[in-house]
Amino acid sequence: MTYRGGRREKAEPFDHLVKLLVLGDSSVGKSSLLLRFAENKFDPNFVLTIGVDFKTKVVECGGRRIKLQVWDTAGQERFRTITPAYFRSAMGVMLVYDITNMQTFHNIRRWMQNVEEFADPSIVRVLVANKLDLQQQRQVSRSKGEDLAREYAIPFIETSAKSNINVEEAFMCAANRIRDLRKWQDGENVALEVEDSSFCLCTGKRFLYCLVAGVSSA
Repeated sequence: MTYRGGRREKAEPFDHLVKLLVLGDSSVGKSSLLLRFAENKFDPNFVLTIGVDFKTKVVECGGRRIKLQVWDTAGQERFRTITPAYFRSAMGVMLVYDITNMQTFHNIRRWMQNVEEFADPSIVRVLVANKLDLQQQRQVSRSKGEDLAREYAIPFIETSAKSNINVEEAFMCAANRIRDLRKWQDGENVALEVEDSSFCLCTGKRFLYCLVAGVSSA
C-alpha cells in the first residue's frame, strides 16, 4: 500500500523492478529530469539534492510492466564517496551533462570511470545532454555529444526538463535496453544495436532519439 494525500492507495502492479541511476555534475538538471519524468512537473526553484533521492514510475514495454526506481544524487565531488552503495543492484545509468556548460561535458568521462569501477559490467548506459531549451547559450555541440556516445557505443539523446523535450523518451530508451538485456520481452528477443536508428520495443516504431539524433523520426 502507498499513501497519498492522507489516503491509502493500492500500489500499482508491475512485473519487474529496475534500479536506474542518474549521474552527472551538480546543476546539470538531474533532479529536474527526474521530477519531469515521474510527476510531469518542472520547478525552477527546485532545491539542490542533498545526498540521495529516488522516485518511481511504472512504464509498459511490449506487454511487460516495469517499475523504474530512479535514483538521483548530487553531482558535487564531496558526494562521490557514496557511489559504491549507490551502484548496488543498478541495471541502468543515465549520464547527464548541461549543453551550456562545457566542463560538465568533460566530466562525463570521470562519471563513466565511476560506472566502470562500481557498476556491474552489464549495466545499461545512456548519455543525456540536458537544457536543450537554452540553445542560445549552448557550449557543447550536438556533434560532440554524438562523438562521445559513439566512443562508448551507447545511446545519446538531447533533452529539456523545462520544456519537456525527450524526457520520457530518454528514460524509455534506458528501460527498453534493460528489458532487452534481461530478456523480459514476450516472444522473440530483439537485439538492440547502436546504429543510425533503433527499434523501440514499447511502440514497435523506429526512432532516432534512442541513439544520436535527439529527435524522433515518428
